[in-house]
Amino acid sequence: MDGGLAGLLITLFLLSILWFLIWRIDRKRSQLPPGPAPWPILGNLWQKDVLPLYRTYDKLSRTYGPIFTIWLGLKPVVVLCGYEVVKDALLGHSEEFGGRPEIPLAMQLSKDYGFISNNEKKWRELRRFTLSTLRDFGMGKNSMSQRVQKEAQHLVELLTKLKGDMGPVHPRPQGRSTTFPNIMHHLPGPHRKALAECEKLKDYIRQKVEIHKLTLDPSCPRDYIDCFLMKAEKEKSSPENMYSNEDLVMSVFNLFGAGTVTTSNSLVFFLLILAKYPHIQAKVQEEIDAVVGTGRAPSMEDKLKMPYTNAVIHELQRFHKTRVENFPRMTTQDVVFRGHTIPKDTTVIPVFSSVHMDPTQWENPEEVYPGHFMDEKGEFRKREAFMAFSAGKRMCPGEALARIELFLFLTTLLQSFTFQLAVTYEEMDLFSLWIEIERRAIPGTFFAIRRPASS
Repeated sequence: MDGGLAGLLITLFLLSILWFLIWRIDRKRSQLPPGPAPWPILGNLWQKDVLPLYRTYDKLSRTYGPIFTIWLGLKPVVVLCGYEVVKDALLGHSEEFGGRPEIPLAMQLSKDYGFISNNEKKWRELRRFTLSTLRDFGMGKNSMSQRVQKEAQHLVELLTKLKGDMGPVHPRPQGRSTTFPNIMHHLPGPHRKALAECEKLKDYIRQKVEIHKLTLDPSCPRDYIDCFLMKAEKEKSSPENMYSNEDLVMSVFNLFGAGTVTTSNSLVFFLLILAKYPHIQAKVQEEIDAVVGTGRAPSMEDKLKMPYTNAVIHELQRFHKTRVENFPRMTTQDVVFRGHTIPKDTTVIPVFSSVHMDPTQWENPEEVYPGHFMDEKGEFRKREAFMAFSAGKRMCPGEALARIELFLFLTTLLQSFTFQLAVTYEEMDLFSLWIEIERRAIPGTFFAIRRPASS
């Protein structure tokens, strides 16, 4: 066979594969909600008018409706936008939209262990155990608040050690898990360094688990690890083995990530936005001075007397957009939803930013407006369209702890410091600034100015 004929056959073979992939995608597209046309193999991955969703969901939903389909490579993803649609899916059809798709990098890290397992039975069991155990150790109670208070005071002491009143602060938002496709396993990049660091943390947790095994007293469990080990001993004869050593390691790992990374990133964003809007920061400080004063640290008991501060925290959470939707859902069965047929095992992304920016639910969705969470009497009011901790059966299990941390850390910091943006950032769009800091393209620099001992 000469080279020309071989080349022709290879070309025809590749074209036939390409035609098959196009036919397969077109066939799937006809069975899913409408959406932008994907490229062969790549889908919508490199189409800037489609991804990232935080920039494009509004335009796409105006074109295709609040339920549309995008393609991550060869994988279809149904996107849900707006309060009514997201609420209907996560609360009205919680079982149908209650699955969790396999996230390749997360699966590589977890090996399907821990309480975010894709195994539905294991996930339910370990989530129930984790919530129950955390409640027993005071999550959401005064004992937990006191521990958070101490950590907040340590942070104040650290900032105080900076030289001079105008010491610069360089917060570094922590990395997030992503929804990258399987191809990322084979490519270089920062995700490989992140995975390596995660493995170091897992090794550290394994060491702690071994120490706990040697010092465990079943009559007096000290913490979550002790309780897990005791449960594992009771369940050791079970054929399902949901309480293995690696399940413990990954559960602790996930608790650590949820309890530190998410909250710390939110606090960095809060401080940036308050530095950008000093009149809001000043009003929060006025409430802190009136309710708490300077002679003691803020406590959770103060929260009920501080409606404006509570409203500001909720408003900053509402306003905080993210670059990726890290925790997609998956349909557990074929479902007809608002006129669209969505097949079983389809990945679904509820865009919570679209809920928090829904003009039918918020008076001034594009503005930082604490009044969203205050009634005509100046008291705090809840809003159904607030979904900072998700909604439905997979709602964030650490919500109670996160609320304590956000309130105590923010009020403790603002009791002691006033935060100002570096001059170079004053004219930057707030969200653009946050995105640049989050992806570490620029340092997030602002100044912590010590407030007088008595205001």
